Amino acid sequence: MYANPPKKMLIMNILDILKRYTDENHRLSQKEIADILEKEYNMKVDRKAIKRNLMNLIDFGYELEYSESVRNNKNGEEEVMYSDWYFNRDFTDAELRLLIDGLLFSKHIPYSQCKMLIEKLEGLSNVYFQSKVKHIRNMPESMLENKQIFLTIEILDEAISKNRQVSFKYNKYDIDKKMRVKTDKGEDRIYIVNPYQMAATNGRYYLICNLDGKENVSNYRLDRISDIEMLETKAADWKKIKGMERDFDLPRHMAENIYMFGSESARVRFRAKRYIVNDILDWFGKDVTFYDPSEDEVTVSVTVCQEAMFYWSMQYGEHIEVLEPASLRDRVGTAAKSIAEKYEK
Repeated sequence: MYANPPKKMLIMNILDILKRYTDENHRLSQKEIADILEKEYNMKVDRKAIKRNLMNLIDFGYELEYSESVRNNKNGEEEVMYSDWYFNRDFTDAELRLLIDGLLFSKHIPYSQCKMLIEKLEGLSNVYFQSKVKHIRNMPESMLENKQIFLTIEILDEAISKNRQVSFKYNKYDIDKKMRVKTDKGEDRIYIVNPYQMAATNGRYYLICNLDGKENVSNYRLDRISDIEMLETKAADWKKIKGMERDFDLPRHMAENIYMFGSESARVRFRAKRYIVNDILDWFGKDVTFYDPSEDEVTVSVTVCQEAMFYWSMQYGEHIEVLEPASLRDRVGTAAKSIAEKYEK
């Protein structure tokens, strides 16, 4: 048989009840709190003690909401009554759901760690929210994993804030679904980079950086990085990196690098069907220019990474025609002919 909990735990148990069982739509009276205390915590407490501890919680800075009413007591005197208590949370259920959905749709967080984070987020709400999200736990356990991802983020965050270089190994998968370190002349290749920013796009987490000794911006997937170390050497000034001479604008960089290939950006013009305007804006953002519209088509001008634009053009080839630069137009045309020849056989 369990011993009765000490009275000094009363205030913490009341707070726990409010966190677990209340929100704006689910409120408790002092009597209902007393009933839960007796049933779940083996504590029999009178209403005055509960009220005193509730007021102490408010004095300590906890955001508790309640209703007030006035009634006459046995002596005919007016008495203020407090009821409908609930804990005012930092996150609404809708906000927590968005955060959980973000984890569910991410492709860079290992299954076990994703599940753990979702459970922590659920813990920020109450039993009513937890019961609603059980049916959406739809994470594939067969997902490819790199369990160093959180260590990688932690070290990169520190290196960026201290303006230091980092070294790491970069990995790739083979047909056996196992991750292997990229090699150079039979030895594990060590990458030394100047890290500038981390960003998420297309369900993946990327490091935006400059490979030491190179001129251009590079992007590396964080879930492919392993054995990362922060170095003592200072990172190169990002304004000296080709393509980053202006103030670093992350939204602009992400819009120009839709697949995070890291090659040079250029102004691209293409003719597109008007029914894919939504897709164009989804991919490139609002820094696109539409002109020369007809009933069915429109010309689009956008600054974008040319390598990424090539693959995007292949994806949307049925609905667009690349106009310039000429080198990109020729490359898309050659690839389209090669594909057509395969299907003509």
